[in-house]
Amino acid sequence: MSRYFTEEHEWVEVEGDIATVGITDYAQQQLGDVVFVDVPTEGKQFDKGDEAAVVESVKAASDVYSPVSGTIVEGNDVLADEPALVNTDPEGDGWFFKLELSDASELEGLMDEGAYKKYVAGL
Repeated sequence: MSRYFTEEHEWVEVEGDIATVGITDYAQQQLGDVVFVDVPTEGKQFDKGDEAAVVESVKAASDVYSPVSGTIVEGNDVLADEPALVNTDPEGDGWFFKLELSDASELEGLMDEGAYKKYVAGL
């Protein structure tokens, strides 16, 4: 399993041709207490960079972009009832959606964990 990161603070974990997407711990800290999450439904298709989900906190609402192209195979419905899961476990059970990759080569443009840590340290 490989994990990648975007400059927009999404993480992507890939197993086979399925990518699980969420926001990073850094992102949830910047948002504050998350009060609402809207995740995409199964079957929706996104190109890399498309707005795929919305997260609202006490501070602001933010779009979550699809870091890769593909078709949604599952949205994390648990977040509708427990949006705070994004704060307590952002890079685990607080994932947003899973999609089937349509172009795995897009992963090459994303950062690995070390590069992401350096990126965040420079913010």
